[in-house]
Amino acid sequence: MNPPKNVALVVGANGIAGLNLIAHLETLEGWEVIGLSRRGGEARERVRFISVDLLDAEDSRRKLGGLTQVTHIFYAAYQDRPTPVELVAPNVAMLVNVVNAVEPIAKGLQHISLMQGYKVYGAHLGPFKTPARETDAHHMPPEFNVEQQDFLERLQKGKAWTWSAIRPSVVVGYAMGTPMNAALAIGIYASMSKELGLPLRFPGPPAAYDILLDVTDARLLARATFWAATNPKSANQAFNINNGDQFRWSEMWPKIARMFDMEVAPPLPLSLVDVMADKGPLWDTMVAKHGLARNAYADINPWRHAHGVFSTNFDFLADTTKARRFGFQEHIESEVMFREIFADYRRLKVIP
Repeated sequence: MNPPKNVALVVGANGIAGLNLIAHLETLEGWEVIGLSRRGGEARERVRFISVDLLDAEDSRRKLGGLTQVTHIFYAAYQDRPTPVELVAPNVAMLVNVVNAVEPIAKGLQHISLMQGYKVYGAHLGPFKTPARETDAHHMPPEFNVEQQDFLERLQKGKAWTWSAIRPSVVVGYAMGTPMNAALAIGIYASMSKELGLPLRFPGPPAAYDILLDVTDARLLARATFWAATNPKSANQAFNINNGDQFRWSEMWPKIARMFDMEVAPPLPLSLVDVMADKGPLWDTMVAKHGLARNAYADINPWRHAHGVFSTNFDFLADTTKARRFGFQEHIESEVMFREIFADYRRLKVIP
């Protein structure tokens, strides 16, 4: 039997982007996957995992120094920090440590994919130009996404491999054990509200209820990331990737409530970090009552990220026509995405 033609190194394998990318690569013939994360993972037929501390250059060289067959690096790792200044050092260091360990020895390297986001446009700082486009000027540094891309661009000059930068909106999809998961936050928040006999209230300020926004299905993101990494026309380009539609929470929230057979009530600003902190006993009761998978409540902590998503009180969207011009035509209606993702969580006994 011939060996796989391509070996994908997925960095940040247990995050929402990395997890869904691996799931997509597993459906493709001719691909072997190596997943990197601090926690490792469970090996499968064409997927193995390496537990590595990417902040440690020596550990990275020691653990990754034998990966000579890697053809594609998909970088989707992220370390959260309280401020933009503090985000730079760890997130740049992790990318540098991976690339410096693998790029010199992987003689068949074809592509390095960099997962970014709307932070490139200053979305985390406040109201930004919308719809954001890949040609928009950068904002005043520090910005780790820009420094990561600058590193790849400098290193790539004169090399045979190429790079791409993928810029999703808020990523929505199935993943456990990751703090950046708005779908899981909605699913648990809605399920707990229902368990307590409460209507489903949008937990952000009224202004946030009426902004115009887009989101990115994690499954669609995986396919777009793969497309950009394997389409020669996309070499050395950045692409915004979202579902292709826009909505307001004031329109979507009642639809989500119906997905849980709940009534909807007017928004009430809540700090999800605070109000969900004491819900461990309620979660344990729900797990026993509904026969849910035994996910420890302490390991389910998407509240800080979700609070940021639901507190955004300015339009949050980007133009994706560049990706379409270059050949990526896929899209999904966001209402359908939410319905399918909640169905996945129910099927896997994550929520009732």
